[in-house]
Amino acid sequence: MIFIFLFCVGFVSGTVDAIAGGGGLISLPVLLSIGIPPHLALGTNKLQGTIGTFMAAGRYYRHGFISLSAVYEGVFAGLIGAALGSIATQSLSSHFLQLISPFLLLGILLYTLFSPHGKMEQQGLPRMQARWFYLIFGFGLGFYDGFFGPGTGSFWVFALTFFLGYNLIQATAYTKIFNLNSNLVATICFAIGGNIDYHYAITMALGSFLGGQVGANLAVKKGVTLIRPVFLGIVSLTIASLIYRQFS
Repeated sequence: MIFIFLFCVGFVSGTVDAIAGGGGLISLPVLLSIGIPPHLALGTNKLQGTIGTFMAAGRYYRHGFISLSAVYEGVFAGLIGAALGSIATQSLSSHFLQLISPFLLLGILLYTLFSPHGKMEQQGLPRMQARWFYLIFGFGLGFYDGFFGPGTGSFWVFALTFFLGYNLIQATAYTKIFNLNSNLVATICFAIGGNIDYHYAITMALGSFLGGQVGANLAVKKGVTLIRPVFLGIVSLTIASLIYRQFS
């Protein structure tokens, strides 16, 4: 029964993650609730989430929303950032990031909430040269994901829409590439440390595999009308989760 339950959890988290990110807000608490130690839960969640993100990224790519040649600099910078962040988090306190992350996410929430629907459906004018954007944000958000993590997908969606003028579905599609990038680095680190329960991870990954396809298909068909409310809900849940951790 536990494996059936975890398969369903993987499916739901993979579907949500493909639409707007934040699937870990569903899957990680479930793993912790069934008694898995925190480090093992984090590693298991990273592996299963990576599978779902891979499927979602592939689906967006096949629908023409992703050009890998346009983002290779961001992927490379993200690899370096995520690796350094994973190393740094083992020796430094993440207390500062825990303090400021809810406020940064609140800004993203308000920006998205009050942005007109039409603005999020259309391509906007870039505020920054793409090459410098990918080098700076690829490294910075890769480091953040390796060091701390919560809300990384939301930060990417905001950065891509605000600085490069992408519409919401384009930003969501490219976010999958960068999430996959940093998730792979984190998964390797957890695997080396022996902090993955492969039985649970594979079970959830099968569900996440299917959920990633379903979520990406729904996002492509429904566009901003689906992504925007799910994105707002995920950002709100992330803020609430971070605040709860601070004061609980």
